[in-house]
Amino acid sequence: MAKPTIQYVCSSCGAKAPQLLGRCPVCGEWGTYEEEVEVKVKGERLMAKGTTAQRLQDVEASEEMRLDMRNGEFNRVLGGGLVPGSLVLLGGEPGIGKSTLALQVLMQQGERKTFYASGEESVRQLKLRAERLAGNAENLYISSETSLERILDQVKELEPEIVVIDSIQTIGTEAIEASIGSLSQVRECAARILEFAKTRNIPFIIIGHINKEGSLAGPKVLEHIVDTVLQFEGDQQYMYRILRAQKNRFGSTSELGIYEMRQDGLREVTNPSELLLSTAREGLSGISIAAAVEGVRPFLIEVQALVSSAAYGTPQRSSTGFDGRRLNMLLAVLEKRVGFKLLQKDVFLNIAGGLRVQDTAIDLAVLAAVLSSNMDIALDPGTCLCGEVGLAGEIRSVNRIEQRISEAEKLGFRRILIPADQKIDPSRYKIEVVPVRKVTDAFRLLIKN
Repeated sequence: MAKPTIQYVCSSCGAKAPQLLGRCPVCGEWGTYEEEVEVKVKGERLMAKGTTAQRLQDVEASEEMRLDMRNGEFNRVLGGGLVPGSLVLLGGEPGIGKSTLALQVLMQQGERKTFYASGEESVRQLKLRAERLAGNAENLYISSETSLERILDQVKELEPEIVVIDSIQTIGTEAIEASIGSLSQVRECAARILEFAKTRNIPFIIIGHINKEGSLAGPKVLEHIVDTVLQFEGDQQYMYRILRAQKNRFGSTSELGIYEMRQDGLREVTNPSELLLSTAREGLSGISIAAAVEGVRPFLIEVQALVSSAAYGTPQRSSTGFDGRRLNMLLAVLEKRVGFKLLQKDVFLNIAGGLRVQDTAIDLAVLAAVLSSNMDIALDPGTCLCGEVGLAGEIRSVNRIEQRISEAEKLGFRRILIPADQKIDPSRYKIEVVPVRKVTDAFRLLIKN
């Protein structure tokens, strides 16, 4: 048995120091060093030894097999399914539905043998939660355990096809003498789970807590160890949740999945526009419809703006679901290129439904909503907009324009404004496609109609 050693570990990046530091010299964060008492114990190695180097040309390439999770939104975010032997980290706010999502996905596997190990709930609590979820639990095995060694022994005995551990902060290993949930325990448990997953070719999904800043709790090395990092987010005031990939070694990180939280579990939302568009917008000023794309999925969103006289000396600029710095830039373009003075007015912007959009193609819709609210003129509810706005007031081309137009046509819109530089054939669509080159051109069309 080795002598206990005291060390200080940065909770942000995992850097170690022999003494307590105020600022981490590696990542530059303040107040992130925590004291840890650690004793190393020799543990069994699981990975195969004696591997030899190979030439890249001699390696046979084959398409990676994936497990269909029988959940379209989950498959989409993973990049087509779960890769055998992979390690997926699922994080999110407390009470957002991480455990519900993981348990419901396992219950949708049908004849596959699955295993759910919880360090937070008893088996009776898991049973009660499973009873209100839609799914088949015939081949689902559950366990309430906090010892990593005993969990892995149960996996060896059951040989399931998918394993969920809820959560990594409640699991401890006997390899080190540190308290459960400490940085050393989280790091060591994740490394041993990864080793086990690669050796047995069993995919693991581990659930992780997040800190008050909204990032995943534990050492930063935890995110480097795993193959995929999924973020389950959403406002608890709303009924829907969004699943994003922050890291994915086997697919794109630009995809998102949308779920609706219901009493019987999470319902997949195959048409996001049904949640993001309201029907009572006709005759209301400050509302425009944007054709956005997240990953390869197009959907229409409602952009709401409110422009009012500043009640105090300094006007406010506030945005929800949209980058505040980009809003300031667009307002400067509106003042410089179009001539609307907003220096003495408050501007509030909201993406309806609480969705956060990073697609720059909604720039034109943002400006249209601000203009509509400022002039108190309602825009045509049958018109949607698409285009990135440059600093010179020009409307720049965007990607996947055909999908955006098709989505607007499918939802019954009569007209869509797109950048003039897009190379498309308008005769292919029943919807009226109007190319515009400058912001002023778009505004003339919108106000005229």
